[in-house]
Amino acid sequence: MTTDTAPLIFLMGTTGQTGRLILEDFDKNPGGVRIRIGVRKQADLERLRAEGRDAVIFDLDDPRTFGPALWGVDRMNILTGYTIAMTHQTKTVVDAAKKVGVQHIVNQGVFAAEDATDSKYCWFALVEAYIRASGIAWTHLHPNVFLENILSVSQPIGGTFSTFWGENRVGYVALHDLAAVTAKVLRDGPERHGSRDYYLSTETMTSSELATALGEVLDREIRSNSLDASDMEALFKKGTVQVEDWYARSSFELLTQFNDGRMGYMGTVKDDVPYLLGRPAISVRAWAEMNRAQLLALVDQPLA
Repeated sequence: MTTDTAPLIFLMGTTGQTGRLILEDFDKNPGGVRIRIGVRKQADLERLRAEGRDAVIFDLDDPRTFGPALWGVDRMNILTGYTIAMTHQTKTVVDAAKKVGVQHIVNQGVFAAEDATDSKYCWFALVEAYIRASGIAWTHLHPNVFLENILSVSQPIGGTFSTFWGENRVGYVALHDLAAVTAKVLRDGPERHGSRDYYLSTETMTSSELATALGEVLDREIRSNSLDASDMEALFKKGTVQVEDWYARSSFELLTQFNDGRMGYMGTVKDDVPYLLGRPAISVRAWAEMNRAQLLALVDQPLA
């Protein structure tokens, strides 16, 4: 049972794939805290309030919504999109958090080295530096490649999926683990997790090894189509993949650096999940079993 004096946690991005899982984690284990949810759309606000939740309008692109949304908040997560907009969005929301007295910020970043030169990773580095300099207690989370990408950007339709890093190894993490870690850190608060960087890269695989693992779980023949940075650039230029220009150029640069070895650390295991949750992280095969029905629907889908 929570009281009016329990820490108030503000969650953003709960209509997205990661934020939704964070909210589900709190629903299963409230942990003596109160939850406020920020949403952009009026329909989402009305739906959440009908469910009896504390929900408010909150738009990262409209700082006028920050004060009322964050009033009385003790701890919050920051979850932005992977665009250059994250820099001004985070700067303005951190400034607002400081004004209202937020005591702890948990920020979702990327699995990056301190001296990374890819532009997207540089945006995250600037964001993290600003949060550290704010005077608010902070925790930075650094997930590697999401396994859920297999259900979206690298779908195994007809039994074949594509990756864009050749046969280099990459580290994977399940979004359920990322969500559980986020919720755990927010529940525990800054006394336990302040000034900490946590890394989530659970298991590394090449594209061929990933295909083998998926095939074993699904009892299907799964094939990997190992492409490289130039193949992704061609998709961007053809308009096959619709993204903003800044993001396209950054993605191409990231893959170029990954393939030439400058970002080889993305193929390493650095797994703080067991230390935070007291259990092993979800493996690739365990994740595939958890998502078996969705994966089979894609694998058994005939090619167009």
